[in-house]
Amino acid sequence: MTDLEQFKAYASGKSFALIGAGVSNLPLVPFLRNAGAKRVTVRDLRLSPESAEALEARRGGGDLFLGETYLDDLNEDVIIRSPGIRPDKDEFIIAEKKGARITCETELFMEFCSAKTYGVTGSDGKTTTTTLIARMLEAGGKRVLLGGNIGASMLPKLGECEGENVCAVMELSSFQLMNCRFSPDVAVITNLAENHLDWHKSFREYLNAKSNILLNQGKDSLTVLNFDNEYTRSMQGNGTTRYFSDQSTSLPGEGSVYCSEGMIYAGSGGEAILDTSLIRIPGIHNVQNFMAAIAAVLEDVPKSAIRQTAETFTGVEHRIELVRELDGVKYFNSSIDSSPSRTTAALNAFSEPVIMIAGGYDKKLHYEALGSVICEHVKLLLLCGATADKIDSAVVNAPLYEIGKPEIIHCESLEGCVKMAHKLAEKGDTVILTPASASFDQFKNFEERGKAFKRMVMEL
Repeated sequence: MTDLEQFKAYASGKSFALIGAGVSNLPLVPFLRNAGAKRVTVRDLRLSPESAEALEARRGGGDLFLGETYLDDLNEDVIIRSPGIRPDKDEFIIAEKKGARITCETELFMEFCSAKTYGVTGSDGKTTTTTLIARMLEAGGKRVLLGGNIGASMLPKLGECEGENVCAVMELSSFQLMNCRFSPDVAVITNLAENHLDWHKSFREYLNAKSNILLNQGKDSLTVLNFDNEYTRSMQGNGTTRYFSDQSTSLPGEGSVYCSEGMIYAGSGGEAILDTSLIRIPGIHNVQNFMAAIAAVLEDVPKSAIRQTAETFTGVEHRIELVRELDGVKYFNSSIDSSPSRTTAALNAFSEPVIMIAGGYDKKLHYEALGSVICEHVKLLLLCGATADKIDSAVVNAPLYEIGKPEIIHCESLEGCVKMAHKLAEKGDTVILTPASASFDQFKNFEERGKAFKRMVMEL
């Protein structure tokens, strides 16, 4: 039986509940109906019956439960939650006791997919690393199914999993991995730092969710870990464990990858893999992303595929993305930087002091360490949003802070920050949006924030 046929045998006659009508769940409505599900419900707290998502769900054959009663009569056989919905809601626990399965679509995909799977998680760099792995595999002649947290549902791709050259590459968030009972063949953790503490009950819960990517790997699996990160250094996979580092040339693990004097090497023999001068995206954190990707695909592609990727890959949108140069001032969009650790990496990519735009939704993170980084790298700090005061306080209380270095200005909105940056920037300056905060106070997500920033910059 093919992967799709096996899933159809599993789904036939079962009822499915899709909790949350987001980008990962909506495509599942017609897919599950075509797979033989006897009933598919779409349950969403915020959706209105007239919304485009509700209409799409109805067209696909879904029954709608919307508003405050969206979890009433939750008696379906399989409950597929959107990643942003916690798996330990009371209604889920009650349903599970009655025999329901609580899962997410990426877990179901990994269960039934026979193609080699690569999964990437981490606090920072996971989208870029996921994309690099996909690009390297494609350059090496593989047909790649790409999705997960990077934006596309994987489960409807089950029909494409057959064939020797097919592989699946997924970005996996802590939300998706929490309580996940299946792991990819190749699991990568780029790094771990405080993040999403507005959703997770503790940093320990967050770490445990991330480490779930390794939990169910087999003895033939590959685990790729960051040797320079205090949390991942102590982890171990169930099969082969491989590390990457830009700080050490002596690493445990067969085929581990390290960087020394501008060259990326692999293995205890130190085989030269890639000259870092070929990498077109800036910052040491992107060298680390390349090392993680190389470690993941080392046996699967020739070195020429890695080099080709380095020479052609110019980055992912919203990640230190050059928007334009105006009057000698460069404007960069790094809206993805929704945590202090991401912003630290972005600021470290620039050798000269920058004009920084920051602030946004408060995820209950700590900003003290970022304060010193800002003092080192920023000449003018423009703040808006709910975290503006917290970032301000972290800077002025940093040991390196001197009055006016950096100058700090609070603005009413992102648009106000952009206009102030344009007013005060001088020829040769760099302006970067690196919020160190989530976007939910003003925008739906970081993509919407980044696109708004780019529009504002282009209208200057």
